[in-house]
This record gives sequence, C-alpha cells and structure tokens, in this order.
Amino acid sequence: MKARLDDGIELFYTVDDFTDPWTNPETVVLHHGMAKNHKLWYAWVPILARHYRVIRFDMRGMGQSQVPEPGYPWSVDNFAQDLLGLVDKLELDKFHLIGETVGGSIAMRFATQHQNRLLSLTACTSPTSFDDPHHGESADLIEKEGIAAWVESTIGRRLDPQIVDPAYTRWYASQMSATTPHVVSGFQRNAAGDLRPLLKEVQTPTLIIAASNLREEVLGDFREASELFPNGRRVVFPGVYGFVQHILPVPCARVWLDFAQSLA
Repeated sequence: MKARLDDGIELFYTVDDFTDPWTNPETVVLHHGMAKNHKLWYAWVPILARHYRVIRFDMRGMGQSQVPEPGYPWSVDNFAQDLLGLVDKLELDKFHLIGETVGGSIAMRFATQHQNRLLSLTACTSPTSFDDPHHGESADLIEKEGIAAWVESTIGRRLDPQIVDPAYTRWYASQMSATTPHVVSGFQRNAAGDLRPLLKEVQTPTLIIAASNLREEVLGDFREASELFPNGRRVVFPGVYGFVQHILPVPCARVWLDFAQSLA
C-alpha cells in the first residue's frame, strides 16, 4: 500500500494484524534505519502482530517508497516530519513507536515534538548525536566506490559473524545495497545535530535495546540513552557484537512485548 504525503512523495507501508478479531488492538509502528526497508523487521512481526496491529513502512528514498531527486535536504527532522505525515494519513492518534539505528534516532526526534501521540518509544542501537566524522567518511566512500562497497565495509559491525547465518548476512547486505546511493550519501553528508539536550523533556515510557558491544563504536554511547529519558529503561544483551535487533530479533521482540505489557 502507498500513502501520499503532502509534498507528493509516496511512502510504501504494510499492515500485519493477527490479533483476536473481537479485540481492539493498539498499533505499533516499526521504523527501519538508513539504507534498509520494512523487510528487515520480518522476524519481529510474528511476535508482535499476535498482540498488536503492526505497521511497517519504507522511509523516503528506500525500499518501495519514492526516491526524491538529488539535492533533497536529508535530515533527521525531515524524516520525523515524514513519520508525522504518514501517521496522520493513516489516522493514527496514539501508537507505540519502535525504531532501529537511525530510525530510532528519528523516533526520538519525533518524541521530542509529538510525545502526545506516543504510547511508548523504543530505540534499538540508535545514536543520539550525529556530530561524528564517520558520517562524512561514509558519504565519501559511497560517492567514490558505490553503496555496495560501503555496505561491505560496515557489515561486520552490523551483524555478529559468530551468531548470524552467512546466508542472512548476504541477504541483509543485498537489501541495503539496493538503496539508491545518493539517498544514503546525501543523508550521511548532511546529518548533524545532538538530540541529547531535548530528550529530558520526553515523558513517554522509553525502552533502549542494545548489544553490549559494537565494533568500532561509531554510534557514540547509545546504550546510555536510557538515562536521558525521565521514564527510560534499557535492556543490554551481553556477549553480542553489533545490531542486536537484527542479530537476535525474536528475543528483542519478546523483550519489547514484556515492556509494552508492563505499561498496561
């Protein structure tokens, strides 16, 4: 399905709902990260959709969503505006929001602007600041050698080879490499800002999910984000290197389910 935002861009989304037909379930919106798409949430869906209506969508320029022309002003704020446009088009008054990597950063930014819309907020391996030189280095690599070279150079810190099936790694890399290069380099080139001073105003119940380690530690101390929220809590998976939401998706989804049900 497609939703047309006010500026004319079309975002792809899909709905999974396996709740009991006589109930009125709450909605969960899943927000993927940079150079990814809604398919990366595939293992979370069976866990969540038995209890919640689950909406997955593709960010502007990614997956099956429309790709803007080069020169679009990529930013966390503009992606947060896209999220607002989507949930307004879908007439979602209040919902749970789960974001991963940059999608979690966008979710945090959305919460600083529209916390009245959120039942809960969750971020998985998500940076709270973009004032880091590695973003510009990533843009340089994409522009010089292509997006597949960037994916290959970063895949080792995303998925722990000691845990993940190599076939899954290849599929994951192929999903990322299919993204239009100027989308990713444009965001990496323009991403800036520090969310941390804003998060103390977010009263929304917040969960931070992370692995204990990240090779190269390029995202800052994202695990400590839970301490920035008045109602923050965190779950850290020991002995895992990388993006735990993709490495151990079913345990992460069950952790989220426990968190959400504790709010009832």
